[in-house]
Amino acid sequence: MDSIVVTGNGPLKGEIPIAGAKNACLALMPATLLSDEPLILTNAPRLSDISTMSLLLQSLGADTANLQNGKVLAMSSHDLTSTRADYDIVRKMRASNLVLGPLLAREGHAEVSLPGGCAIGARPMDLHQDGLEALGATIELKDGYLHAKAPGGLKGAKIKLRFASVGATENIVMAATLAKGTTVLDNAAREPEIVDLVRCLRAMGAQIEGEGTSRIEIQGVDRLHGATHEVVTDRIELGTYMLAPVIVGGEVECLGGKKELVQSFTDKLEEAGVSVEETGRGLKVSHRPGQRVRAVDVTTEVFPGFPTDLQAQMMALLTTAEGTSTLHETIFENRFMHAPELMRMGADIEVQGGTAKVTGVDRLKGAPVMATDLRASVSLILAGLAAEGETVVNRVYHLDRGYEHVVRKLSGVGAKIERVKGA
Repeated sequence: MDSIVVTGNGPLKGEIPIAGAKNACLALMPATLLSDEPLILTNAPRLSDISTMSLLLQSLGADTANLQNGKVLAMSSHDLTSTRADYDIVRKMRASNLVLGPLLAREGHAEVSLPGGCAIGARPMDLHQDGLEALGATIELKDGYLHAKAPGGLKGAKIKLRFASVGATENIVMAATLAKGTTVLDNAAREPEIVDLVRCLRAMGAQIEGEGTSRIEIQGVDRLHGATHEVVTDRIELGTYMLAPVIVGGEVECLGGKKELVQSFTDKLEEAGVSVEETGRGLKVSHRPGQRVRAVDVTTEVFPGFPTDLQAQMMALLTTAEGTSTLHETIFENRFMHAPELMRMGADIEVQGGTAKVTGVDRLKGAPVMATDLRASVSLILAGLAAEGETVVNRVYHLDRGYEHVVRKLSGVGAKIERVKGA
């Protein structure tokens, strides 16, 4: 397996282009199943998860093509040949479950394997199932597959989610676009990826209002048409690279970034003493080399709260903060698996359940460490930037699921980092 070698070597300076959002793109791609006309996505990220979703769509009979070196995805579901999403593909990625709603809405039936993904905690399908059943579907779990049927079509309904789940919101909204009548979804997720999906669906002819709020209203239509849509900037990649010049000092402009995408995260950085400036091209982050940030307390929450997908990276920063920070993880129960690896580098971390107490140290020390999931991978790379000596991050195949060209982007601003091919 490949590894990434990072050697701490001082301040960073320059520009980092931020890619299109992985989590947005993975929801947008299944939207092609709602129409027999082409859907074209621009500003697509070049990631293994995107390739996995393409394979899944192809297995259903959709045509997919990568254009402009993978930054444009052209898809067509003119002739679907299957409504079964097989385990061999779905097990690789949680977002595979997002084909359920579109298939059910268009074809009236679907068989979708229970999904996989990173081992960061339970992410059950009950909210998806409850929402689709409220729209008139019957769903049975058998042999590891959700067998869903709606032979008479879906019908609009009033639905209130017990938890503001992003995936359930996406599945329900897509399914409701072709349902008869009006669907009102309360306690809907408010993430920018939801807003982006609704904008795309609206470009395809859907009638939807309320995206970005906790109440979304969908008036079903008979059919959707094709569209071209630009994928929103990846707020998690944005937040990750905003941390790089903070951890080692320097000044980096993250091109395409906007504060509104990462406001709660930006607020915490500024509370810690970091300068974040919105420019005409993105967000410029600067921090004086050698100056330790102030300790801050962080609680992960659904949007617009602090993102769980930036918790590991923030922990890496706080390992060298002045004082003691407390991180409360409220979304996933297994999301502190990176803490023991950071401790191998000299971090002072105590974990009890969903709470981690991080007492800053003067300096981390390079060490061989192992990535346990996608966000943990990049948190260890960030820690390596701040450490004395060499840090070797193993099992970086997780990284390829969510970050394109991480070595190129960090080395472009002065980091000493390389990817080493495994045997």
